[in-house]
Amino acid sequence: MASRRPHPLEAVLFDLDGTLIDSAPDLAAALNRLLAGEGRRELSLGEVVAMIGDGAPKLIERAFAATGDGVEGRRLEALRAAFLADYEANGAVLTRPYPGVVETLERLTGEGLRLGLCTNKPGRATRAVLAELGLAGHFGAVLGGDELDGVRKPDPRHLLALLELLGAGPERAAMVGDSENDVAAARAAGLPVIVVAFGYAHAPPGELGAEAVIERFTQLPEALRRLA
Repeated sequence: MASRRPHPLEAVLFDLDGTLIDSAPDLAAALNRLLAGEGRRELSLGEVVAMIGDGAPKLIERAFAATGDGVEGRRLEALRAAFLADYEANGAVLTRPYPGVVETLERLTGEGLRLGLCTNKPGRATRAVLAELGLAGHFGAVLGGDELDGVRKPDPRHLLALLELLGAGPERAAMVGDSENDVAAARAAGLPVIVVAFGYAHAPPGELGAEAVIERFTQLPEALRRLA
């Protein structure tokens, strides 16, 4: 029997929200419960999607700015804590992996790739969602946005620290994401990047500057091979 062709890469780093999972419905639900408790109006799903990408504090800041007076300081921290307590308990009620994610991750690990997850979502909430959705076992390392002394995407140190945890170098690694932050972090870390077309980017995916854009997650394995 012919041996399997070696993979040109050794590690792939993934974003979470908008890349692997459609988490906006649960984020919107938790955010609207927080707003309701403060007497604020409800946000539409589209409004919340436009606010996703820079972590929980920014999400809350944007939500409150859109519904009345803004918040900062200790008040913002208290709201963040209340939001995360709710979201960690209810983060996988409506959230689902995008079509093709589970089988594609299984294929990539079967090809010998080391997979890591790099997200601006807080680490505890991230691990809770991964566990609820049965995705945790696919990743050799996970780094949330609050786990590296305030360093998070688009800072390339977020990706480079994850690569170190995986025992891989940037010369044989790639990033997969959906947003401006993912592309900027990958570029600064020296990684090629693939963008999914169905995520939460604030600009057209084809204009983000990635090496490739995929319409379906099942296209990822071949797109990764073409990078090399």
